[in-house]
Amino acid sequence: MTDASSTTELLTAVRSWIAQDPDPDTRTELETLATAADGQVAEAIAELHDSFSGRLAFGTAGLRGEVAGGPNRMNRVVVSQTTAGLARFLIGRAQEGEEVSAVIGYDGRTKSDVFARDTAQILAGAGIAVTLLPRALPTPVLAFAVRHLRAGAGVMITASHNPPRDNGYKLYLGDGDGGSQIVPPADTEVFAAIDDVVATLRMDELERSDDYTVADESILDAYVRRTAGALGVPPVPVRWVYTPMHGVGWETVSRVITAAGITPPLLVEEQIDPDPAFPTVVFPNPEEPGALDLAYATATRTGAELILANDPDADRLAAAVPDGSGWRALSGNELGLILGWGIAQRMQREGRTGNFAASIVSSPGLRVMAERLGFGYQETLTGFKWISRVPHLAFGFEEALGYLVDPWKVRDKDGISALLAALEGVMGLRASGRTLSEFQDDFDAMFGNFASAQLSVRVAQLDQLTEGMRRLRADPPTSIGGLAVLSMDDLSAGSETLPPSDVLRFQLNEGARVIVRPSGTEPKLKVYLDVASETGSVLERRSHGRLTLARLREGASALL
Repeated sequence: MTDASSTTELLTAVRSWIAQDPDPDTRTELETLATAADGQVAEAIAELHDSFSGRLAFGTAGLRGEVAGGPNRMNRVVVSQTTAGLARFLIGRAQEGEEVSAVIGYDGRTKSDVFARDTAQILAGAGIAVTLLPRALPTPVLAFAVRHLRAGAGVMITASHNPPRDNGYKLYLGDGDGGSQIVPPADTEVFAAIDDVVATLRMDELERSDDYTVADESILDAYVRRTAGALGVPPVPVRWVYTPMHGVGWETVSRVITAAGITPPLLVEEQIDPDPAFPTVVFPNPEEPGALDLAYATATRTGAELILANDPDADRLAAAVPDGSGWRALSGNELGLILGWGIAQRMQREGRTGNFAASIVSSPGLRVMAERLGFGYQETLTGFKWISRVPHLAFGFEEALGYLVDPWKVRDKDGISALLAALEGVMGLRASGRTLSEFQDDFDAMFGNFASAQLSVRVAQLDQLTEGMRRLRADPPTSIGGLAVLSMDDLSAGSETLPPSDVLRFQLNEGARVIVRPSGTEPKLKVYLDVASETGSVLERRSHGRLTLARLREGASALL
């Protein structure tokens, strides 16, 4: 096939898509690109090839992609077709005569409200009882609503902490799934239903209805009441800074802390209102370099003692503490171990039992802590769709700033409940005359020091991720950073306790571990480095961890 005939076929597909696209913005973008491609503009041809090279597929957390035209992007056509397939799946698995219901939420990203309304209309058009949340609200509120309303499904329109141009579609299932995110084999069944819709129906043939309910304030009221009611210590004054990172967290956070009687925070005013352009950050992700700079400046100016930040849909939590004359962001693993030990201590005081859980790429320190204190522990694949399903779960986390501190309320990570738990920990330490630094010293003395770091390589094409993993499987390293590789676990076939996943785990000497996997939400190859040290004093353990981690980082960089 010649390049000219290939471009002709591409333009035919593009114009067919334009004819069924109800969104004037994406239609105009595609028409402009098509005109340029017709004139053999290479950049336009490349962009259209990428937009029409396949269909946006579900990853770790559902659909995510750039808001633009074409089947490989997030847009009204893809959202509507996806929702029509979801409707078929939900109706197909319902018992005869059973009412099928769903609840829909959305955040403040570009077209989130439009995609949410499309989702509501398509589900309602299929005869499903639909509740749409009243305005842009955090993802944890939607996850709560699925259980609170006993809905058969939940859809959250969000791209969480992805780049500003992105949006996404996160799917939860009720009933036997308990409000957790979708996992196999249900995901395969949903995909098949979507493919059937795409193959048989045009956009204008999808049934729509405005017969859905817009929720009142009772759902948010219930979430606030349940979250604030979990505070386990008397409130004491804390001078803290908060930022929602241009997202939707502040309204709900403010209501929760008011209900709990907690001192209001000092706000990063430049980031407090929802703004889909995220003007003060390159990436709206608290983990990214520079994302917390305004929070640091606010904390320094106001003499704060703690910084807490949510990502744009408020399902993640970041924290930073004073460090000399500046500030240091706690890693997701550090905060996870702090919250986990605090919850374990509270459970011991209250005589409760339960299981702790973390994803395979998160710190092994939680396992050590849980087992030594007599609690159960289970590792899972990456994603709270797995963590939330651990039986008798008491606490779960993953290193990407995700924490589930109240599994009886939601079955997903919840940055607002985690924020309250973090404040509870600080207030509890203050009441006992101790500091967070002393708390971390005690953890390292009792369980060992667990140091961790992460590397990632962003790629231009997703097939580069596949090639990178293939190369490592074909020619695995014998050492990394001068540390001998003792074993390699290839989880592509699964294990006794884990479903199949594209993950390689290398166990090294000196208590080190390296894990490599493609990201499920971004075009990145991610490498996780962990070191455990239980010999010597706390200072010696930390020194050994830092030195070994530096060797691992250098070795992993060379490997990539």
